[in-house]
Amino acid sequence: MELTAGATATVTYTVREPDLASSLALEPTDRFPRVFATSRMVSVMELAAARVLRPLLGPGELSVGITIDVTHTAPTPVGGTVRATATFVGREGKKLLFELVAEDDGGEIGRGRHQRAIVAAERLEQGAAARGKKG
Repeated sequence: MELTAGATATVTYTVREPDLASSLALEPTDRFPRVFATSRMVSVMELAAARVLRPLLGPGELSVGITIDVTHTAPTPVGGTVRATATFVGREGKKLLFELVAEDDGGEIGRGRHQRAIVAAERLEQGAAARGKKG
């Protein structure tokens, strides 16, 4: 099966306390605002792209992110609703390309481009385990 350019998926998500940039602090001197973190916006965008690829996955396969280039242009408070939409734009070899847009009730909060690939889950996890044993 092949995807048609323009295929989309949207993830709708309500912002919770752990999703705030302020929750990313590792030390008391790390200070971030109490708004939706860029890293969480990226994760919701990636999830939308992964959902577009579901029909292409065979047994034991999943999709993984390769690159992502986003801008985060507006803050969203806790309790806000974020909608991230991924649109498939084409393929470059094994790379699957997406345009991403995230919005909340006030309008657009971010956009970007993303590449994913389809891989064998077991092989990926074995590679990760082998890396963990080095050193």
